[in-house]
Parts: sequence; C-alpha cells; structure tokens
Amino acid sequence: MKVPLSRIAHTRSGDKGDTANIGVIAWQERHYPILLRELTPARVKAWFGNLVSGDVVRYELPNLSALNFLLHGALGGGGTVSLRTDAQGKTFGAALLSLEIEVHEHELAE
Repeated sequence: MKVPLSRIAHTRSGDKGDTANIGVIAWQERHYPILLRELTPARVKAWFGNLVSGDVVRYELPNLSALNFLLHGALGGGGTVSLRTDAQGKTFGAALLSLEIEVHEHELAE
C-alpha cells in the first residue's frame, strides 16, 4: 500500500551554499530498511523536479536509522544571492514528507 513518508519518518533540512541538505530519520528503527528501499537519490531528485539542477547524493546512517541527502544546485545560488522564497532550504524536508512510498502492511504492524 502507499503511505506518505511522514508515516514512518521525520525530517530536518537546511543549506550549505547552493546545496540543500535533508536529513530523513525513521520514527522506529525497524522502518529504516523501508527508507533505504524507497528513498533513492533518483527518486528524491524526481520528486523535486526542476528545483534541483545538480546531483542528489545519499548518505546512509544506519546507527541513527537515518539518511542524509545533499541536493546540489537546489537553492538558486544560496542564501545571500538567491531570489527563491526559501533560500535556506528549510522547507525541503517538509515537502519530502508528502512523498508517497510503497509499504507492506506487515512492515507497519506493531
């Protein structure tokens, strides 16, 4: 079945120059394999479409049940020169939480 990412994870996002940074943290450790399976760099890049002009790089943090994504070329040049409403990338994490992911019922069972 499909559920929003927010069902199994929370996020925090920010910036480093023209690169947006999104941390995706599973609410429960047992949901980390779902993040690995469903949140590929290609899928994250496709989700943001033309907002991201560069590569999307994923870092895996299994000890935290988390993933970290760097979205290069996502901030219109960065905080001091960008004309974007969100020049620091603070809303990217919230936007990613509405991505629908495929989850099997048994993966959600308590």
